[in-house]
Amino acid sequence: MRVVIAGGHGKIALLLEQLLAGRGDTAAGLVRNPAHAPDLEAVGATTIVLDLEHASVAEVAAQLEGADAVVFAAGAGPGSGAERKQTVDRDAAILLADAAEAAGVTRYVMVSAISADDRSLDPGYDPVFVAYIRAKSEADTDVRARTGLATTIVRPGRLTDEPGTGLVHIAETTGRGEIPRADVAAVLLAVLDAPETAGRTFEVIAGDTPITAALA
Repeated sequence: MRVVIAGGHGKIALLLEQLLAGRGDTAAGLVRNPAHAPDLEAVGATTIVLDLEHASVAEVAAQLEGADAVVFAAGAGPGSGAERKQTVDRDAAILLADAAEAAGVTRYVMVSAISADDRSLDPGYDPVFVAYIRAKSEADTDVRARTGLATTIVRPGRLTDEPGTGLVHIAETTGRGEIPRADVAAVLLAVLDAPETAGRTFEVIAGDTPITAALA
């Protein structure tokens, strides 16, 4: 399986790339900065240097030729303003979907955010956080509505760098919670292996159920 991962230098992406490469699959990471290539190579992934904030659909589609799936794991990141939440967390996700359709890649896995559709979070919250949540929600809505894509939207809770346990709680709404990035990467791998998860949107936090059973 060849998987192209947007945001290929992110912590979750690197963990997923390592999992894919470790079992003999091909992982390619889309990154803006060519200096990140050694980090991808260290986990067994190839590097595609492409800026999703400025690339065209055709440019991205050309890099997706022959892929079995795409994963959107990019994000504007801490310290970025509301504008980049729109251009990265929303617009880049939509661009990747456009490019996947153009390249004939039907499998799309989205890394979203817990409570992305909860508008009750808007009043009183930091405006940049609200912009982030709205951007995620709008991207999810766009990608989920596409009949040409088999999409799974994964909404993890607060991310930690604790070691993964392989035990999670998955539900349409889980309530607040945290989850190691390593377990999110393992969930993404399990989703890629389970085409029947297409059409699902779910939240995931740490729990007591093995990942495969939780997905079922």
